Amino acid sequence: MPRILIVTGEASGDLHGAHLVKALKELSPALQIVGVGGASMRAAGAELVKDIPQLDVMGLIGLSAVKTMLRRISRIRTLIKGERWDLVVLIDNPGLNFHFARVARACGLKVLYYIAPQVWAWRRGRMRWIQQRVDHVLAILPFEEPLYKQAGVRCTFVGNPLLDEVAPSYDRQALRRQFGLSDAGPVIGLFPGSRKGELLEHIPLLLETVQRLAERHPAIQFILAQASSIQDEFLADLLKASPVPIRVFRNQASEVMAASDLLVVKSGTSTLQAAVVGTPMILFYRASSWLTYRLARLLIRVPWIGLANLVAGRGIVPELIHDEATPERLVQETERLLADPRAYEDMKAALLSVRRALGTPGASRRAAEAVLAECRA
Repeated sequence: MPRILIVTGEASGDLHGAHLVKALKELSPALQIVGVGGASMRAAGAELVKDIPQLDVMGLIGLSAVKTMLRRISRIRTLIKGERWDLVVLIDNPGLNFHFARVARACGLKVLYYIAPQVWAWRRGRMRWIQQRVDHVLAILPFEEPLYKQAGVRCTFVGNPLLDEVAPSYDRQALRRQFGLSDAGPVIGLFPGSRKGELLEHIPLLLETVQRLAERHPAIQFILAQASSIQDEFLADLLKASPVPIRVFRNQASEVMAASDLLVVKSGTSTLQAAVVGTPMILFYRASSWLTYRLARLLIRVPWIGLANLVAGRGIVPELIHDEATPERLVQETERLLADPRAYEDMKAALLSVRRALGTPGASRRAAEAVLAECRA
């Protein structure tokens, strides 16, 4: 049977890897799958490499952390070079997986990239790099396939895994009862991010926004989605300064979205998840510094940064980025959408079109079929 190595990065990559492993095992139970990942991949049936914890280059602090990461990179290089693999599957995390693709190709190994790197947004010259080192790219956004193919990269759109992770519909009233919310006023869901640095930047902004909204509209209720990567104590310490009650719910992002009338969401995958759930939103993001923001703007080659807007091909969700991400602008956009039923319903209709554009459920199974086909080729 084929022997496959799967390398993931952050927690989201571990989750996508787990879904892929589960689908592969269903299609080919005897398949040997070795992985660099986390608990989700292990539970799905992958044989994790014991001395290589899940890779995550975000948020490294201090020389010891850098040394630890370098040791992990060296160990994966040795793993790729020293054992027999019928296919190397890289999931997301281009910061490191671009390097591992080069190592695998130098060894004459076949490379499949799942969750296509978003080089179309920031460094299109990397398309040629991928063409030279990756045999097959599996995309999860519909507009990526023609972009990759135009650049001469073999690419297949398999659909989006969010359609397998988000329920087809939710009972909003039942969720509100479960969350202890009343029917007296609108509910606003807050999504500050999944990394400590993001929360340090975004929580003060959101707290000031919440306070201003509460003063002007006392009936509004606020709930916050806490990512699994954020410790309870860390978040509680940031929220303790809020004079306005904010209910916090951990690992229930889709449920928080479904229970809310409107979302204030940090730019990222959560904006696409919100589109799939169907709740109107305001997208925001603050860079750590003005210089970081200006450098990012020089690199980005797309008109929007929100995935929902990119899939729709137009600006259906307001984007408040860096200088525009202020309490004044967030309050202004919130009041506009809550007070304008037509604008609110127009956004809901546009988000439904985004969900439809993402294809049908079963992305992980289609990805697994592509992986097995690559092994047989």
